Amino acid sequence: MNRTAPRRARVRAPELIGKGGWLNTGGTQYSLADLRGRIVVLDFWTFCCINCLHVLDELRELEEKHRDTVVIIGVHSPKFVHEAEHGAVVDAVERYGVEHPVLDDPELATWKQYAVRAWPTLVVIDPEGYVVAQHAGEGHAHAIERLVEELEAEHEAKGTLRRGDGPYVAPEPVATDLRFPGKALLLPSGNFLVSDTTRHQLVELGPDAESVVRRIGSGARGFTDGPGESASFSEPQGLALLADGGVVVADTVNHALRRLDLDSGEVTTLAGTGRQWWQGSPASGPACEVDLSSPWDVAVFDGRVWIAMAGVHQLWAYDPAAGTVGVAAGTTNEGLVDGPAGEAWFAQPSGLAVSADGERLWLADSETSALRWVDRTGEVRTAVGTGLFDFGHRDGAAEQALLQHPLGVTALPDGSVAVSDTYNHALRRFDPATGVVTTLATDLREPSDAVVVGGDVVVVESARHRLTRLRLPEDSVRVDAVAHRTQRAATEVAPGKLRLDVVFQAPAGQKLDTRYGPSTRLLVSSTPAELLLGGEGAGTDLSRVVELNPAVTEGVLHVSAMAASCDDDPANEYPACHVHQQDWGVPVVLAEGGAERLPLVLAGMDEG
Repeated sequence: MNRTAPRRARVRAPELIGKGGWLNTGGTQYSLADLRGRIVVLDFWTFCCINCLHVLDELRELEEKHRDTVVIIGVHSPKFVHEAEHGAVVDAVERYGVEHPVLDDPELATWKQYAVRAWPTLVVIDPEGYVVAQHAGEGHAHAIERLVEELEAEHEAKGTLRRGDGPYVAPEPVATDLRFPGKALLLPSGNFLVSDTTRHQLVELGPDAESVVRRIGSGARGFTDGPGESASFSEPQGLALLADGGVVVADTVNHALRRLDLDSGEVTTLAGTGRQWWQGSPASGPACEVDLSSPWDVAVFDGRVWIAMAGVHQLWAYDPAAGTVGVAAGTTNEGLVDGPAGEAWFAQPSGLAVSADGERLWLADSETSALRWVDRTGEVRTAVGTGLFDFGHRDGAAEQALLQHPLGVTALPDGSVAVSDTYNHALRRFDPATGVVTTLATDLREPSDAVVVGGDVVVVESARHRLTRLRLPEDSVRVDAVAHRTQRAATEVAPGKLRLDVVFQAPAGQKLDTRYGPSTRLLVSSTPAELLLGGEGAGTDLSRVVELNPAVTEGVLHVSAMAASCDDDPANEYPACHVHQQDWGVPVVLAEGGAERLPLVLAGMDEG
């Protein structure tokens, strides 16, 4: 439902608390009282989460356009143990170009005060200190801008709006040859090509992996083809050699594949439109007419360029001969499910490598802390990893070994696989012949990729801003085993029937898009599967009664919701439409007297 400003529901905003303190404020600590008179948008995020990174990009225009009235504050709320380290948050804020204050909340204190259930979540606070809207997931920037304009007018009239400079203070730049490099490629010349992600460039290094030979890209965030010195990228990541001698680049934040001509330095676009793919968009077709979503890595497998499409939890493939692109594996549902390519579930695939014999495409599935593969028949299998909530650093038999958010995978000459185990700061090895996981090296700072050079392996140490050469050890490194689960407060619910309500209120000036049938979708599942006796599966109603198994004491409800709304203007035959979507993983504990209703806010305020 749409609401006029005077009837808008308002709840007093809880204070902002974070043990890690404030970043991007020049050392100043802030309270909500200091921000009174401004419109505050809280962005609850964590840096492992691709949807959170999408929201950072969505907010850039709002941040610039309303700089004198709006203060965006990132509330960093960690999922992984590594993300609770203050230094890692400092790195992430620079890595992703965050240009607003960030509150480091490693103990999820503010997350709990605001009853947040998912990454990302946006909360809007009016100039008088009241919460007036909450949005989970992506695709809400247009709705928030409309609300901001309403709040500006309302509070300007009341005299409660305070304009002026915000609290953001840019950190001092640091001089290094690379800045948070993402991926590396060994070139036929013996040089290395590196994606210098934060500086929006590609850098060619000499055989020593240190000397800069040339830079490709202007260094300014953009999406422009042309000569190497003027072409532009936006946070490029994966690199792969093409059969024609060029290099394909996963231009992540541009949602595109680019091609670099190594001889001339010319950059062209192979696939993508620059727009992010949304549910309902074409999932195959002419490559430069199909939207992509945060391609993170690329590898040439079985004659096609396979793409780790982190933004939609899928693998796509680009066919250079036909000039087409399309889905190769995955359903867009986030999780760990093996089986035929069209039925498998992934969770932010971020690293790809073809096995030494060419029979398997290995992938680092980062959010499930898993090592997985696809074979030539299209079957998806898991070597290491169990799901979204279990991670750690444990060697041994693969079925009980643990990784922590790996971003890279490298095929080794002996048929084994090296995993850049990013949040464990380690290089791990899986041997398919023995089914055993070992640790090759530790004390690597956020390794994100590695390449084999003779008997050495050159590791991209992203958070040390360098490439590091290691001799492949004959023996593994012994480490103390540690296991973790994502730490979030569980919701007590009653066994039996539970009403699940996804709250969605179309933004002001919009209505649900019903021109082509239902405009909403709800998908429900659980871990373990036995938790649900009824109510699982897909449907179009955003409310549903599920039945919880009293014999299962705890678990996780997985809820995926989507709603499409369009501008409500009868005079416009082709109104602009917007997709709102979010995946929740809600830990629950079954207890007599627990809640019989579980509200999840997609957009609006829960008044149920």
